[in-house]
Amino acid sequence: MPRYLSMIRVDEQNAPAEGPSDALMERMGKLIEEMTKAGVLLDTSGLTPTAQGARVRWEGGGLSVTDGPFTETKEVVGGYMMLQAKDRDEAVEWSKRFLRIHEAHWTVTCEVREIVEG
Repeated sequence: MPRYLSMIRVDEQNAPAEGPSDALMERMGKLIEEMTKAGVLLDTSGLTPTAQGARVRWEGGGLSVTDGPFTETKEVVGGYMMLQAKDRDEAVEWSKRFLRIHEAHWTVTCEVREIVEG
C-alpha cells in the first residue's frame, strides 16, 4: 500500500498565540487514535516555530544557512502526518478530517504527496 506525507502548513503570523486549545488537542488525540487503529497513521508530530529553525540552502555551488524566523514565508510546515492509504483519495480524506477538527479561527492547509518507493 502506498505511503503519503501530509505536510501541515500553518500561517505563523496569524496562528493563535496561545496555540491549540485543550478542546482541539482532545479532538486531535481521538482522531490520531482512530487513524492508528485503522492502520492509516504511521507517524505524526508538530514542529517547533520557524524562529527555532534554520534553512540550509545549496545554490551556485555553495552552502548558506539562514536562522529563523522566516518572515518572508506566509505558510510554513508546522507538522506532518505519515499515512499509509490505498490511494491518494483516501489520504486526502484523512487530511480533510484532520483539518475539520480545527476551530474556525485557524488557517491550516495539508499538502498531500505520495512518497516515492524504491
